[in-house]
Amino acid sequence: MTKIYEMMPDIQGEEMIFLQNLTKDYSEDQLRDFANMYRARRKDPQMILLFAFVGLIGIAGIHRVMLDQIGMGILYFFTAGLCLIGTIVDMVNYKTLTFTFNRQVAGEIHHLMASSK
Repeated sequence: MTKIYEMMPDIQGEEMIFLQNLTKDYSEDQLRDFANMYRARRKDPQMILLFAFVGLIGIAGIHRVMLDQIGMGILYFFTAGLCLIGTIVDMVNYKTLTFTFNRQVAGEIHHLMASSK
């Protein structure tokens, strides 16, 4: 049986453990469908860090918008990243921000797949 880490070798750490637990009862076809849907919606932590850096020197809050936190993105935009402090904190916590978003996406996909059985 194919495991999630074989289908998505670029995912590591806490995210991989979460996905393994979420998909442990999936058949190979279900796992393939899940992996395809998740890969399409997943955000890469390195990209979030890059966009947070862009916010430091340009458009503040763009990384929050990418994480579907539109209100915080607008707040960061109008306050210059909460006077740059919020953007710097987000650059330190980019993995946590991204994992929170990706965990929510995985949960939505899991729920969608469970309801379509």
